Amino acid sequence: MAARRLAVERRRALPRGGGLGYAAPVFIVLEGGEGAGKSTLMTALADHLRAAGRDVVLAREPGGTPAGEQVRALLHDELTPWAETFAFLLARAELVARVLRPALARGAVALCDRFSPSTFAYQGAGRGLAELALRAADAAARDGLWPDLVLYLDVEPAVGLGRKHGEAEAIRTGREGLAFHERVRASYLAQAAAAPPGAWLTLDAGRPPDAVATAAWAAVQGRVGSKERDERPPASS
Repeated sequence: MAARRLAVERRRALPRGGGLGYAAPVFIVLEGGEGAGKSTLMTALADHLRAAGRDVVLAREPGGTPAGEQVRALLHDELTPWAETFAFLLARAELVARVLRPALARGAVALCDRFSPSTFAYQGAGRGLAELALRAADAAARDGLWPDLVLYLDVEPAVGLGRKHGEAEAIRTGREGLAFHERVRASYLAQAAAAPPGAWLTLDAGRPPDAVATAAWAAVQGRVGSKERDERPPASS
């Protein structure tokens, strides 16, 4: 029901021609372990999209709203696994309602640094929380919203952690040991393997950033184009 409501809201708010023409809303999530290069890639994709004339909204988890930024500060502390999970989900619920849905309703491309797949990887595989309970809690927080495309930047945990070494801003999950991050990576790879065709793109984050950005941009162009073809309103007579 929530997904259907969002689709209706999108169509009501989208431009119907003129200017840049029809612009389909697209929700793209960047995922990956520590030091995978998500922030660098997000900046590159945003630049490409804006150069193409698209309205782009950037978001991150946890964060992106006043409440979300407060949660981010809280997550520097050591919490119990479920307390940590609910903190992330609080930030997600605020981000969905106050940033992502409004952006998509007006036809923007929303780029988000982390979303539900991070919860399944970090709190599910990493912390060992029960998958069914975790997915139910996540579903309530995101209220039916799901990405059109997940870009997963895959990197060996030892390499990624080396890139992040000494970073003061890292939240608690980013400071866990190698075994934790190996479990996180295994979950990401399993999620990518189980995803419908075209829903996830796995990128080798060990490659130079420009090469990663080129491959990601090709996938983004394809997804944006397919959504515009699928959702374009009929031409008025």
